[in-house]
Amino acid sequence: MNFVKELEWRGMLQDVMPGTEELLDKEFTTAYLGIDPTADSLHIGHLAGVMMLKRFQQSGHKPIALIGGATGMIGDPSGKSQERNLLDEETLRHNQEAIKKQLSKFIDFSGKEKNSAIMVNNYDWMKEFSFLDFIRDIGKSLTVNYMMAKDSVKSRMSRDGENNDVEGLSFTEFTYQLVQGYDFLHLYQNNNCKLQIGGSDQWGNITTGTELIRRKAGGKAFALTWPLITKADGGKFGKTEKGNIWLDPKRTSSYEFYQFWLNTSDEDAEKYIKIFTIISKEEIEKLVLEHKEAPNLRLLQKTLAKEATIMAHSEKDYETAIEASAILFGNGTKETLEKFDENTFLSVFKGVPQFKVEKNIFNSGIAILDLLAEKTNILASKGEARRLMKDNGLSINQEKEQNSEKIINTDYLINDKFILIRQGKKNYFLIVAE
Repeated sequence: MNFVKELEWRGMLQDVMPGTEELLDKEFTTAYLGIDPTADSLHIGHLAGVMMLKRFQQSGHKPIALIGGATGMIGDPSGKSQERNLLDEETLRHNQEAIKKQLSKFIDFSGKEKNSAIMVNNYDWMKEFSFLDFIRDIGKSLTVNYMMAKDSVKSRMSRDGENNDVEGLSFTEFTYQLVQGYDFLHLYQNNNCKLQIGGSDQWGNITTGTELIRRKAGGKAFALTWPLITKADGGKFGKTEKGNIWLDPKRTSSYEFYQFWLNTSDEDAEKYIKIFTIISKEEIEKLVLEHKEAPNLRLLQKTLAKEATIMAHSEKDYETAIEASAILFGNGTKETLEKFDENTFLSVFKGVPQFKVEKNIFNSGIAILDLLAEKTNILASKGEARRLMKDNGLSINQEKEQNSEKIINTDYLINDKFILIRQGKKNYFLIVAE
């Protein structure tokens, strides 16, 4: 695979330093991507970079995932309006391990192949650097004029108020590009890393690294970025009303993850399927044509959601997401519900009215009419409950219930906690036993 040409047709090439494609064609190359360690999970805003590492490895080259432990303690001014919170080392190490576990689903860290990925943390080499050593050895290598010319610096400087308010640029953040530039120099000298990749907002920081390598090591290094990913309506990709879509299922269930991709617009799905899957050009072109013939079938969205969910989670999680989606259309059984962990269960029925009851009432059992009309007020009266059951309009845990004398006990609790009531075809209610 020609890495640069692969990125071109996928719409993932923004800026590339002259000579980069020639370098990749002529020699086995190591490239690195910096990853922000401020959380113990990646979110889909990171996925473009992760897919870049994956494609780089697939093209036969060696990827390095650099956890920005040191830079995470400073904060990158690029695209930001305020400084970030600083992290302690214990938190950084925890986040690093969690991120590596997630990355391992996309790229090979086994060490068995020449191009196996490695993970490094810039805190490991920066923590030994004294301030005086850094400004003597690195700080003098670049002029303030050079650093001030970077767009990320200029945009923040222009917002600096008369009283040096928080929207200005601190000295700490101003030095960020030097620290990131030194990362590139360190990896160039110790790992023969000649290429840094990143989002388009990182171009200034990356080229600082190539300049530092030229001045300090007399070497030539290269840079490549991808464009900012947006939605067709101009909105920011990956941001929802609920916030980030995380890769950690504890933060975002596989069902919610699947639904995010499934609910993309036709225009976005056509773009995203090139970026966030490894499906070939020929296959994607065929999918696009088939989708345009019958857009109501949402073939692009379903394929994108499937591929992304399996890659980030697993085939089993994808199947669970499909089953969970079917539940809301009245399909599925009690056995289906019992497959879901609590996080998935609650994400499927988010927004469904919940009624909390004491768990001990199920130990001896409670009459169904009492549960529906008195304990929870799901139905207005026992008479209404009887009529609904007589007309075959009530389901408990996806099973029709016509016996108005039924006693509901602990056997009905899904995950030892939930009972799902459905009135008619679409009206759901959730009883939570606590």
